Amino acid sequence: MNKVHINKLIFIIGLLLFCIIIGRLIYLNLAKTVDGIDLSEFAENRNTTKETLYAKRGTIYDSNGEILAQSVDSYTLIAYLDKSRSKNSITPQHVVDKNETAEKLSPILNMTKERIYELLNQKGLYQVEFGPSGKGLTELQKEAIEKLNLPGLDFISTTKRYYPNLDFASYTLGYVTSNEEGEMTGEMGVELYYNDELTGTNGSLEYQKDANGYKLVNSPEIKIDKIDGMDIYLTIDSNIQLIVERALNTYFEASKAKNGGIVIADAKTGKILASASRPSFDPNIKDIQNYLDPLVSIAFEPGSTMKTYTYMAALEKGTYKGDDTYMSGTMELSGQTIKDWNRVGWGEVTYDYGYMQSSNIGIANLVTKYITREDLYNYFEKLGFGQKTGIELPGEVSGKVSFKYDIEVATAGYGQGITTTPIQHIKALTSISNNGYLLNPTIIEKIVDSNTKKIVYVYKDKKGTKVASETTVKKIKDLMDSVVSNPSGTGHIYYMDGYNIIGKTGTAEVLNPTTGTYYPSSVASIRSFEGMYPKDDPKFIFYIYLENAYSNKMPDILKSIFQDLETYYNITRINTNENLLYKMENFLNKDVELVKNKLNLLGISYEVLGSGNKITNQYPLSGTIVNGKVLIKTNSDDINIPNIIGYSRKDAVNLMKLLNLEYSIEGTGYVSSYNADVNEEGKIIKVNIVLADKYQ
Repeated sequence: MNKVHINKLIFIIGLLLFCIIIGRLIYLNLAKTVDGIDLSEFAENRNTTKETLYAKRGTIYDSNGEILAQSVDSYTLIAYLDKSRSKNSITPQHVVDKNETAEKLSPILNMTKERIYELLNQKGLYQVEFGPSGKGLTELQKEAIEKLNLPGLDFISTTKRYYPNLDFASYTLGYVTSNEEGEMTGEMGVELYYNDELTGTNGSLEYQKDANGYKLVNSPEIKIDKIDGMDIYLTIDSNIQLIVERALNTYFEASKAKNGGIVIADAKTGKILASASRPSFDPNIKDIQNYLDPLVSIAFEPGSTMKTYTYMAALEKGTYKGDDTYMSGTMELSGQTIKDWNRVGWGEVTYDYGYMQSSNIGIANLVTKYITREDLYNYFEKLGFGQKTGIELPGEVSGKVSFKYDIEVATAGYGQGITTTPIQHIKALTSISNNGYLLNPTIIEKIVDSNTKKIVYVYKDKKGTKVASETTVKKIKDLMDSVVSNPSGTGHIYYMDGYNIIGKTGTAEVLNPTTGTYYPSSVASIRSFEGMYPKDDPKFIFYIYLENAYSNKMPDILKSIFQDLETYYNITRINTNENLLYKMENFLNKDVELVKNKLNLLGISYEVLGSGNKITNQYPLSGTIVNGKVLIKTNSDDINIPNIIGYSRKDAVNLMKLLNLEYSIEGTGYVSSYNADVNEEGKIIKVNIVLADKYQ
């Protein structure tokens, strides 16, 4: 066996090097300075910092690309009080004249001069803020304050969610809350339903800095890019939404209803074009009275609108014969008495006539002689009642469709003892407006990646599920037409000459949760009307309701809406030479003087309402062909009725709508005189207009 011999010199040299290395390590750990560098100070000056790169929340648009919700710069106003801030400065950098500053800030901040002066006059403070009124300031408010050229004022910039149309489609949009870092979270509506998509993903930046907070030169950094949130495009058409909101503003208060709402959808696709309710709220200030979206989150007994679908069940079974007769008035069923709404009926009538008169006894006979409990339940289920529609909004409820005994089947047939939501009625109506094919309603047009501008989702029109034959659809349309067009129909108050609106009325009782019995109709009831327009080739389907309305203003609301829709879409195709007419632009939020100059150059007649500098409303709507006076409403509180002598009927009506005023019109031609009814506070409650062929 060979032995390994180690050279003594090599061993000694290796041992010496090892000792030197160990000694150097000990020195580095124990020494305060190395090569003239203070190691403690060097370590303290090298700090690793990680910053969050916040993703921008996605924007919500309408179907035309108009902004409905966006993240914008927001400002908090501060005032420097300490004179030391102006040291070595040519111009003062602190508040000099507190009285002048308070006086000029007062109208912009909507605070009293006295309160502002009180804040500015505090002793021993370097700077102050102005409370809630000084926070969340808009770019316009910031510019207005800067133009005052007052020394000592400054702004802290933050980001907030801004809804430019205020209480416009508020339940659909929802709102957000923000934490201390400014991160936003959706709390209602689309903001909540698509919160993850809108939020995006935060990034980060990690680097080393010195004791003064500066990034060390040539030091490495680790960066993870932020991914901004997706942009959501709704099926809502801002022009139609504006038409609906304006009609509700004009008539809802006069109805004295507890609450109410209306939804309008595309008859061929189920896309929601407008959805509004009262009371509403402004998501900018969150003045919310009810956190449940009436469109999807509140179920109530629908009343006689369900008779349409009971008749459809009989038609689909093939047992319905409209000319068959029955005795209306009262009927005994399972030991209980059912009555028609007028208590006495109309004698012996046909089932077709019974539908037109909204006869409860007609329904009771249908469900006992022509269809079974299973037929009715299965058909209601086929139409989507008792189930969520799946619309892209949070908090949707399914309602309740359950009945067992004969009396329950009959009452369910005319909408009592079951609960439904407005959106379920919109879904069911698509089966009539779409030639028997049932569609799921939708609120989303498309979703776009804001970083790459690529479309990640787009709604595609669907054929739907076949639930009714064309024969059934034609017959039910004729029945719905009789409700409105026949002077004896329960919906004749919705009749408009030249507008082929068809539909079905409903009046539902409200259950007292304490006693388990229904309130008297004089105390509580829900009126509703659903249908489509026009009859032969429906473009719109709609559902409207008012709860505890002292005055039924639903006909006024719908007539106002359909008159405006007729103009907007030119549904009857009035012949016009569009080359000679001006197509209205969107002037909302634009500078008044710029718009006036543009209209002057075009030779368009217009009326400016108020002395504000920005436009908050307009008529006609954008995209509409102008063939009358253009009306532009400004952001001021001093809006009065202009002199309307000589206005055409159309221009006068449009003005009243824009000002949200009730009105009456007599005569034909042009405005010859007018006067206003005012309440005890001097507020105009109604304008009475007289037209004549000639005016002075």
